[in-house]
Amino acid sequence: MEKAAEILLRRKQQLIVSKSNESILQTQYIVTILKNIENIGYTLSKEIIDILSTFSVKELDDFYSSLVRLLKEMIGSNKTYAPMYPNFPEQVMNEDESLLYFNALIHYLSSGHLFPKYEKEDRSPLIDLTDLKVIKLGSKTAIDNIIRNLLASKTSLSEIDKRDITWFIENYPEKLTEIVPDEIPLKENIALLAKLLIDNNLPKGTLFKLFNTATDVLRLAVALSDGDISLAQATKFKSFRRKERRLLLSLLNNCDNIEEDMVKYKNRWIRLGERLHPSEYKEAYGKAQIAFRKLRNNEKIETFNSKVSQAIKTEDYATALELLKQRPGEFARKLDHLIRIHSKPNVVVNTFKDVAQSVSSTVLLQVITHFKNRNMQHELRTFFPKGNVAKVFGIDNTLPEIDERICKNIIDICETALINIYKEKDYLGKVYIDESLKNYVVPFSQRSASKALHSIVRGSKINLQEVTNTLRTFVYWKQPKAVRVDVDLSAVMYDEDWNYLEHISYTNLRSKKYNAAHSGDITAAPDGASEFIDIDIESVKKYGGRYIIISINNYTELPFTEMQECFMGWMNRQHPNSGEIYEPKTVENKIDITSETMICIPMILDLHEMKYIWTDISLKAHPSYHNNVEKNNRGMVLMGKAFANLEKPKLYDLFHLHMLARGQRCDNIEEADVIFSLEQGITPYDQDIIVSQYI
Repeated sequence: MEKAAEILLRRKQQLIVSKSNESILQTQYIVTILKNIENIGYTLSKEIIDILSTFSVKELDDFYSSLVRLLKEMIGSNKTYAPMYPNFPEQVMNEDESLLYFNALIHYLSSGHLFPKYEKEDRSPLIDLTDLKVIKLGSKTAIDNIIRNLLASKTSLSEIDKRDITWFIENYPEKLTEIVPDEIPLKENIALLAKLLIDNNLPKGTLFKLFNTATDVLRLAVALSDGDISLAQATKFKSFRRKERRLLLSLLNNCDNIEEDMVKYKNRWIRLGERLHPSEYKEAYGKAQIAFRKLRNNEKIETFNSKVSQAIKTEDYATALELLKQRPGEFARKLDHLIRIHSKPNVVVNTFKDVAQSVSSTVLLQVITHFKNRNMQHELRTFFPKGNVAKVFGIDNTLPEIDERICKNIIDICETALINIYKEKDYLGKVYIDESLKNYVVPFSQRSASKALHSIVRGSKINLQEVTNTLRTFVYWKQPKAVRVDVDLSAVMYDEDWNYLEHISYTNLRSKKYNAAHSGDITAAPDGASEFIDIDIESVKKYGGRYIIISINNYTELPFTEMQECFMGWMNRQHPNSGEIYEPKTVENKIDITSETMICIPMILDLHEMKYIWTDISLKAHPSYHNNVEKNNRGMVLMGKAFANLEKPKLYDLFHLHMLARGQRCDNIEEADVIFSLEQGITPYDQDIIVSQYI
């Protein structure tokens, strides 16, 4: 199957299959296909089975081979898993402590070449009950719709989103007019699309009319230089061709207020100017040339933000509010601060009310969530810096409370504005909204999101399966040639108040207090290596444990991006000693680890709520386990507390606003015209639809 099949299978759990001309019923072969893919946790819908019944044996064989290869790659079952202790977990739990130590010592002294020699014992067949994931029939326009939705996104895209867009445009340039939406709200998408059109010598159409600010042009220059189009990190600009230099200067020259806009990224513009040579084109692009000259000569350029800051500094709040009315988005972001410093906060609220309708829906949703939780006494305030690396920072929450009536007023203003915005969209009819969506976060910023079997938004809380007795996490990696790489899988346990209890890792292969074990520390992976951790949930809870942070650490300090391959995942196991150590049909999720860091924290378990919190965070230095926020501002405990109390806009609230604006509630899913749920209709995994049609 081609790349299109992989994209549709990964994103929608669908396949596009067309009837054959053979019209031969191959029941035996189809049943064999179904039985074999059941072993990796999947089955096919009736619609696909009906189409397969028209296939020849050769066509069925080709279909099966391609499908199995894709599924195995998605869940990681295309690898060989050979932990140090082949009879894990029972072997580790029962082995003599001194022998575990001796085996590890020999392995370390041999630089990872020598392993303890154990025969793999026969294991009883897997007796766990698992739900099969149904692969459904996709439409012939499904891929087109996905790419169109991604380009129409109102929020930032992940790297895998961008790769899918790039692949599609490079392979189906004739579909450009069909998949490019009338509006591209996200500036980063404009830069990405423009780069692809330039690189592939494709018609630009009216795309360049969307470049309205100097920052838009800067993003394009960054995109052409393969840099970070979010502008969170500086870019080393390439040597542009003359044609590209003229294009960038032309676009810049046609923008308004370029000097003020360029000051925001002054040093980057100076570096870019060294590549564009604007003085060579001063006749054609005089405005751009003058702006570059002012930046280089440090001439004073008054900006909107400097005017607002000066007005606030001198307590001229009337002027500050009048200025902010010109830029409602900036007004919304400064709302909390203005309310706290103004002697008459209702003046701020009423002024904001006049312009709330002009604030973007993404900002309005964030303002609502902020003021809904404004006076909750969380210990920390949590921030996710913009950029391609998934980082989190927390600071002490020292904000004074705001009158609840003011908070309620702001929430009402923003909800009314959103409802009015959503009323402009098509009528939905009867709407069913699953209450479980209150645990899923709206996909606002996916720049740093990792590729996963099931893409989940950071901060979402997903139910652990009720039948889960043991959670088995695993990591697989393969090192580059001639470079030893030691990746370590760890689990750190805390009580309800985030007091450290114990950890399971290469330094502590099994717990002395509850049922948890590590499969053994492997310190080199020339042919691939794997480690596993089993955690018996009830035993941890009985001991007083509530939170468990799962982490992957590259002990040899090679960034994950430089490895041949690295991924982690987890399985829900009812009988951990039955079946193989790695059983594909029990895999709950798998995440590729490709960040430019040495540490990844993919999730946190909350055993009281029986949920796992999707964190997908990357770190450059290992945090200590010391429970002291002042001394450990980027540590494990800080991140745990930050995510456990994280307040972000939820999908339930977003869909509820759409229902109020353009539908009617329906409590019976069978009667609904539009369904928002975990399994049917629009789900949390349909992120392309959510970011383009509902935010």
